[in-house]
Amino acid sequence: MSEGKPLVGVDIGATSIKVCQLKEGRSGLGIVRLGYEALEPQTIVDRHIMNAQAVIDALVSAFQRGKIRQKEVALSVSGQSVISRKITVPIMTTAELDEQIQWEAENHIPFDIKDVNVDYEILRRRPEAGQMDLLLVAAKRDEINDYVQIARQAKLKPLVVDIDAFTIQNMFEYSRGLPADQTFAIINVGATQASINIISGGTSAFTRDIANGGNFLTEQIIKQVGVSYDEAEQLKYQAATAHVASSLPPQVYDVVESVCDTIAAEIQRSLDFFIATSGEERIGRVFLTGGTAKLHQLSSAIERRSRVTVEVIQPLERLPIEAKEVDRELLDQRSTQFCVALGLGMRKTRERRA
Repeated sequence: MSEGKPLVGVDIGATSIKVCQLKEGRSGLGIVRLGYEALEPQTIVDRHIMNAQAVIDALVSAFQRGKIRQKEVALSVSGQSVISRKITVPIMTTAELDEQIQWEAENHIPFDIKDVNVDYEILRRRPEAGQMDLLLVAAKRDEINDYVQIARQAKLKPLVVDIDAFTIQNMFEYSRGLPADQTFAIINVGATQASINIISGGTSAFTRDIANGGNFLTEQIIKQVGVSYDEAEQLKYQAATAHVASSLPPQVYDVVESVCDTIAAEIQRSLDFFIATSGEERIGRVFLTGGTAKLHQLSSAIERRSRVTVEVIQPLERLPIEAKEVDRELLDQRSTQFCVALGLGMRKTRERRA
């Protein structure tokens, strides 16, 4: 449950910073400010900030370019430092659970409990069985602190730290809802990783991050075609643009197809693992987002391997632009990259448990 005004969503990604401010009106949420700033290669490596000052400067610039004055923000983390588990515990009150959750986490989280921040969400109470299902999440405290300190040095006030996969789920739920009778996957493919979130029965049933994304394609174009980083990025952009992709040199096209198939194969292994361990018969649909989702070769490869329909999410389905300050061209070009920031922008200044 949440109250108050929406926070500014700040997505500190591997190659860029995306910032989004939403406003709540009579007809729902709308976008009133938007900021974007690219980061130099190696500024952030494997979610570890290697050049703190560059990130601080980019954050300040993104807020200035977007004309965003509000300082209260929501951040997110992801990758190998984050673990989520669906667990079952005896029914208890929220107060009792708050006291017990650290002990429960020790049994399910493969990190030293002293090194992580733990949180949970109650998914379902089953009084007839005397049990309740929880989504248990743990994130390494060092990484959270790094991102929080960076935000504070940029003169921001971080109030919430979320998980990438769940912020996108928030955005998806606002646009489409979470049907209780369907099982589907929401996959965010960014520059360095793909976050998989499988929804079943209206709740998150499985999450996993894969250490592969658009940067892998850039690296392979450089290696196999023999071009510079900037040229490889341009070729990747052309591959994602329908009217130019067909004119790509055959060698580049082959690299794009091969890398997209590699990423799709890793995604499929995670989907297969979920089906094998959950008792579900199949995943009915895959929804794709993230900067790398613009490569139609990727959605085709996932569809071919999973044999289910793959749809690229349009994050602006129910989020109209409500202010002239919003850079519409930027949003059109990079809409799939803003899903995490949009989901974070739906968090509010005052939140409490259900």
